[in-house]
Amino acid sequence: MIDQLRELEDLKSLAAAKQARITVAFDLSQRREQAAAGVPAKEQGAGVAAQVALARRESPARGSRLLGLAKALATEMPHALAALETGQLNEWRATRIVKETACLSAEDRCAVDEELAANTGTLSGCGDRAIIAAVRAAAYRRDPRSVAKRASHAVNERTVSLRPAPDTMARLTALLPVAQGVAAYAALTRHADTLRSSGDERSKGQIMADQLVENVTGTPGGVAGLEVQLVMTDRTLFQGDSEPARLAGYGIVPAEWARKAVRTESEANAGELNIWLRRLYTAPGTGELLAMDSKARLFPPGLRRFLQIRDDTCRTPYCDAPIRHHDHIIPRHQDGPTTSNNGQGLCEACNHTKETPGFSARPVPGPRHTVELQTPTSHTYHSTAPPPPGTAPDVAGAGPNCTDPETLPKGLPKSGQQRKHGVVVLGRVVPHRPLAAAAAAAAAPP
Repeated sequence: MIDQLRELEDLKSLAAAKQARITVAFDLSQRREQAAAGVPAKEQGAGVAAQVALARRESPARGSRLLGLAKALATEMPHALAALETGQLNEWRATRIVKETACLSAEDRCAVDEELAANTGTLSGCGDRAIIAAVRAAAYRRDPRSVAKRASHAVNERTVSLRPAPDTMARLTALLPVAQGVAAYAALTRHADTLRSSGDERSKGQIMADQLVENVTGTPGGVAGLEVQLVMTDRTLFQGDSEPARLAGYGIVPAEWARKAVRTESEANAGELNIWLRRLYTAPGTGELLAMDSKARLFPPGLRRFLQIRDDTCRTPYCDAPIRHHDHIIPRHQDGPTTSNNGQGLCEACNHTKETPGFSARPVPGPRHTVELQTPTSHTYHSTAPPPPGTAPDVAGAGPNCTDPETLPKGLPKSGQQRKHGVVVLGRVVPHRPLAAAAAAAAAPP
């Protein structure tokens, strides 16, 4: 069995090398076609990374990195590519080698590749850290100025990011210059040590995390005037149902946590915060949110909010980036209407890719809102909106809910089997407004 594992691992590396060669060939063919069609030289190659991502079932960002990896291996690092083909490197380690030589010229990169000669076994038995160290040393020997310049420019890449973590937690990460990072961490450490020595029962890590949130938001506990989108069924909120909720920008959260987040925090901050409730209705059986239309050229605020809630993340297959653009699936210049059926949420990159010549999209029938995306090679991909809370993933046989039929909008059927799934959207945490107004907001029309 061990021999089989090794053979399969070698096969994975061989497949990765083959994918790299195919990717480069596809990029060249697309550029030739675009050149023949009169596309300006600086715009040639647009949309290639997105098609690679779709074919490999990866996000567009990952597709762009895979395209860059393939081109570097095939054109500048033949020894590393040969090592990948023979299983002496896996795709991850080949990626790290390419990344560590990205600051070099093509000539110097080829020289580093020849110096390491990974296909001769020089890196055999080396782990990730040893390989990276060897590549960095070789790169510095070839062009110390470029390596130093890359380090000096790294300060321009400072940023803050947020990623979901298990159990309703999140990872807030800051990429900082080392001096600033060390100073911030030291300040939090000193504060935690001071409180711990005075008898605070929280752990050192808990104190540091709490203080970080308070320093950034300016309020104890971090709750300030802001807007969140917590989507749950009325049964979950009012009747203790176990159906999970969905928090925009995070994902699925347990029902108990959602109720506690709404009720406990609201009661603790009575007189300061107010929770607004908006009612949405879904179609029976499928769980699709009901349509909203507009005659405006741009999506009005209510319709944008509707698309955000329905789509949750970018609608391009395999892309889970946050929604940044509210897109007309059939463009306005092609007389596409401003409706929920012709609207979708996209990240900025995917929206620009969709406008590349050869790409097209259209709404198609499906269990819920479904979009068909066609690429320049005539391959088609489908994206279906995620099921809202209270809807079974397979949507078949979804039963009636507890929504009072008298609360349904005029014109909707009120029979027991045709009730719409009431979905409660909690948002707009507004300071200096009494909590008692929440009941009135819940009873008022959306």
